[in-house]
Amino acid sequence: MTIAKGIDLGTLDDLVEGFRDPAAARVITAEIAVLGASLEAKGIEPRLMEVCGSHTVAIFRSGIRDLLPSNVKLISGPGCPVCVTSVAEVDRAIAIANTPGTILTTFGDMMRVPGTSTSLEKEKAEGADVRVVYSPLDALNLAAEKQATGGDERIVFFAAGFETTAPTVAAAILQAADMGLSNFYIQSTHKTIPSAMRGLLDTPELGLSGFICPGHVSAIIGARAYDFIADEFKVPAVVSGFEPLDILMSVKMLLAQIDEGRAEVETEYGRIVSDEGNPRAIEVLDQVFRVSDAEWRGIGTLPNTGLVLRSEYERFDAPLAFDVRVEPGRDNPACECGEILRGLKAPTDCKLFAGVCTPENPQGACMVSTEGSCAAYYKYGRDES
Repeated sequence: MTIAKGIDLGTLDDLVEGFRDPAAARVITAEIAVLGASLEAKGIEPRLMEVCGSHTVAIFRSGIRDLLPSNVKLISGPGCPVCVTSVAEVDRAIAIANTPGTILTTFGDMMRVPGTSTSLEKEKAEGADVRVVYSPLDALNLAAEKQATGGDERIVFFAAGFETTAPTVAAAILQAADMGLSNFYIQSTHKTIPSAMRGLLDTPELGLSGFICPGHVSAIIGARAYDFIADEFKVPAVVSGFEPLDILMSVKMLLAQIDEGRAEVETEYGRIVSDEGNPRAIEVLDQVFRVSDAEWRGIGTLPNTGLVLRSEYERFDAPLAFDVRVEPGRDNPACECGEILRGLKAPTDCKLFAGVCTPENPQGACMVSTEGSCAAYYKYGRDES
């Protein structure tokens, strides 16, 4: 397998190490430097956005920003599902967790996300039955066990994620229906990436020149889901893997498009991502969920970016089943998470960053998740401006 001219990555046994090979990185970086110089001579300063939290972490961990020409800028977008879960949805989950006879389950990152005045972690410490699970099937199995043994607890899975994890939640709902479970619910805060990217392109002040498209999401929805970026907005897009050479190659491919005046959707991550994606996962997703407007933390309501249960499965919808009142959520007014998620500011522009707001004492969702922009900057890039 070859990722750059003259660089053979060898067999699958050493594939991962091959994608971290310093010699290959030097070759690609040199090619990027040539493209950067060509663009600089044309007065072009490309602004490339990655919209995946895993990419954000990989970019910082590998020091990729330091390898790029000074006129090429990488910008982090809203690619962390925990970070974009609205304060109101966190408050709702907390209210549900405090309902007697309820066990609320969720992924570990959601535990520490600040609501208006508390978090699930704090409520658990105060006695609420909140449990960390690794899959919605863990919550489903718990519900099945409780129902089989006559327990009257209601099991809720607080579901945050993009198209990557949403099919597993849809599959859990279908299984719950087949099992006749009456005590299993989900609170869906799922978001869809392509529509959010459209919203970013409709933000002129960002001045985006290209997108590094998410690998995990694209494995589900396919590369063709981004055609509108090139067709309508004339902006290049490249679906990227997560290893250092994946990202460097994706940057090179984007710069080549810009230099040549092209706007296409290309796939660097062809070993995983196809044009069509995963048809079975998409089928299950469409069977259970429908598209809706959704509130993104710090950004506001974006049309057609959410997933809610179809009417056939509304009996599993926690917000409908639980009579809890949630006031409009309130972020810390000094937190710049919304501007950071849209790529308009860097974490270092926030006056709370690395002082009041740290991973041990997060004031905003961007500092909670390991894939959040603020957490990545805090760990790997605090010296950047």
